[in-house]
Amino acid sequence: MRYFHRTSLAPDSVLAEADNHFGALLQGVGTEHRARSYEGSLGRVTVRVAAEGGHYTLIDVSTDQVGESEADTVAKRFLTLVHARVDPTHQMRGAY
Repeated sequence: MRYFHRTSLAPDSVLAEADNHFGALLQGVGTEHRARSYEGSLGRVTVRVAAEGGHYTLIDVSTDQVGESEADTVAKRFLTLVHARVDPTHQMRGAY
């Protein structure tokens, strides 16, 4: 599965958030300039960031799972946490 989110956080800040979030659940297995990969019993999650439109960052999170797996739930939770960091009034909804 693949998920996208556009944020005003800087790419380095997004990657730091990814390390904090996914690092608690999965082992880091790959580090690139604008990407991180994590792997564990839930599966594999890859986070890529790209500067978009000057002051925005496009976040691309993909998992190696199909459908609504635990890895997908963790990925969607990450995007929700990034959104809440930019907009503290954002209410998290859903079971993730």
